[in-house]
Formats: sequence, structure tokens, C-alpha cells
Amino acid sequence: MTTDAAELTRRLRAAGCVFAEDEARVLSSSATSADELESMVLRRLAGEPLEVVVGWAEFCGLRVAVEPGVFVPRTRSAVLVEHGERLVAPGSVVVDLCCGTGAVGVALHNLQPEIELYASDVDPAAVRCARRNVEPVGGRVFIGDLFEALPDDLRGRVDLLVVNAPYVPTDAIALMPPEARDHEPLTALDGGVDGVDLHRRVAADAPHWLAPGGHLIVETSPRQSGLTVAALERAGLTTEIVRSEDVDGTAVRATSTG
Repeated sequence: MTTDAAELTRRLRAAGCVFAEDEARVLSSSATSADELESMVLRRLAGEPLEVVVGWAEFCGLRVAVEPGVFVPRTRSAVLVEHGERLVAPGSVVVDLCCGTGAVGVALHNLQPEIELYASDVDPAAVRCARRNVEPVGGRVFIGDLFEALPDDLRGRVDLLVVNAPYVPTDAIALMPPEARDHEPLTALDGGVDGVDLHRRVAADAPHWLAPGGHLIVETSPRQSGLTVAALERAGLTTEIVRSEDVDGTAVRATSTG
């Protein structure tokens, strides 16, 4: 549809949208009428994440469904896909833990369609959204707290475990952009006092679920990567900090020696 792109960009920029011109294009292309566009713009001006307003996010070249109240996939999480792709082959069992929308698992499946894909999250809204993305590619999504959500027959069979658990220190959440802290669930943001509480919990149980020689990749930050490494090494895993410069993403890759 057509609209005054310059005026739309001006309104978005005045509201503090850093990428106002890009957002104006996305909003205009997603709306089917002038009334719908105006409704979308008002929601965005009120602080809703762009991806929630239009109902999708671009991730690793894919359009991933996003619903209100669900963690929006970040571009930097592509570090999990970039390094995870190298570790899977046809038939590999892949688990996307703390999956949110399921974007990471779906992106891995897009690169290697013959993986056996599972995903889980503790949040019902995330699970509902993830099922929209994961089930159409043949994956399964479960609800529950970390590994408690997974079918027991996956124990000792997981070739690749990708994890985007929250890693923002509790005191730093107040410093996050309002669109994140006001519109995304706290369970997807709060990583505890030092940001790696969930990483420690994942590390403690991961060796029981990984196949011999299986891999775990956990997204983290440059600041906290040392703490993530320490948690995984305490669990008997060998580790390496990995980066994706293209998306400014940091993760720790760990390997089971069992």
C-alpha cells in the first residue's frame, strides 16, 4: 500500500526509533489498509516492539512468527545457528532449550532439514508461539522448566543442545530498552544476580542428556562468558568461547566427554 513514507519515518524518529526508516518500510509493507497502518504505528509509538506489532521477526533469513508477551529473537542469537550448523548432520537430535519463538531451532532445521528437532520453554505464551514455527517443519515443542519438559527417551541422545537462557543480571534489567523490559516476560530476561543462574542449572543437567561427544552451545555476553565457561567446566564439559562478528554474538560451545 502507499503512504507518506517521509512523514511516517518522521513520526517514528520523533518517538525515538533508531531505525525509523527501516521500521517505516516494514510497517507499510505489513499493513493491508491505511487504518491498519495507523493502528500499527500508534502501537509502535506507544512502545510495543516492532516485531510484535507486525507479528513476525526476520531471523537468519526466515520470517518467524512473534506473539505478544514472547521474547523477540535477537539478531545476535544467530551465533547459535552459525556454530550449531557445523555440529549437526542428517539424523542429529537437536534440542532448542528456552526456545522462545523457536527461531534458533527452525533456523537450524532450515540449514539441515533432516535433523530431529525438539524445543521447550517454561512460558505458555512462548510454547504456543513456538508451535506455530516449529511444528510446520516437523519439530515438537514441550512446556516445562528446562530439561523437565523433555521426553525421557531423549536422555543420552541429544547431539546438539542450543540454549538462549536469560543472561541479563537482575539489576541491569531496569537499564534495558522499554520495549524489552515492558513487553517481554521477566522469565526470558532475568539471569539472576550475575546473569548466569540459568547457565549453571543447564550445565548441571546437560551431561545426562547429551549423547557421547554431543555438543551444547549457550548464548552469553562477552562480560559473562567466563562465568558461563566456569559453570560448564564444573559439569565436566570441555569448552570454547565462540563469536559471530557479523551479528556481534557470543556463545560458549561445550562438548560431552562421556
